Amino acid sequence: MKIERRKARTAEVYTASLNDIMFFLLLFFLIISTMVTPAAIKVLLPNSSTAENVVTKKNISLVINHNHQYFVNDKQVTFDEIEPTLASILASKPEEVEYTVLLQADRSLNLQDVVNVIDIGNKLQVKIVLFTQKD
Repeated sequence: MKIERRKARTAEVYTASLNDIMFFLLLFFLIISTMVTPAAIKVLLPNSSTAENVVTKKNISLVINHNHQYFVNDKQVTFDEIEPTLASILASKPEEVEYTVLLQADRSLNLQDVVNVIDIGNKLQVKIVLFTQKD
């Protein structure tokens, strides 16, 4: 005797959530691919007698607070020690490195205090950038 089923079962895969998963995977790989540096083609550059070195810039932090305390790269120094400290940092630099002093002065300081520090930078022939704040 042959037994037949009333309903024929069909296999079905629920794929509604696969669209979301594929979107997130695509987004993930797009973000990761922008962070990875591409493999550059290695090229031997020709020589030139007038070629110049590329200058890389580094920053020196100089902070003056309202108590006239001076900090060079987070190290506390007196006013008289600013010039030798900056000079030693600049003397130890390689030729292809250019330093910029980032000056952060408290707003309660006199203008003369800030100008004195800028004069030190001018003596050492280093660029000084004074930080300000938007209103």
